[in-house]
Amino acid sequence: MGSFSIWHWLIVLVIVLLLFGAGKIPNLMGDMAKGVKAFKKGLSDEDSDTASAAKSSQQIDSQDTVKPVDKESVKH
Repeated sequence: MGSFSIWHWLIVLVIVLLLFGAGKIPNLMGDMAKGVKAFKKGLSDEDSDTASAAKSSQQIDSQDTVKPVDKESVKH
């Protein structure tokens, strides 16, 4: 009694087709697929930005080493 039978799903399908029409459903699914692709691309761009930022900070850290100063070379 708690689960849907095939007849329930068919009635839901007919109602969806009546509300949205047969032509709008492929457009909606295409728009949804584009949204998922954009979301995945955004995630991969964020990962690559984070990796490049970490790499550039490592390069900066390696270039900014502090060299000791000789007391004799500094003139007062």
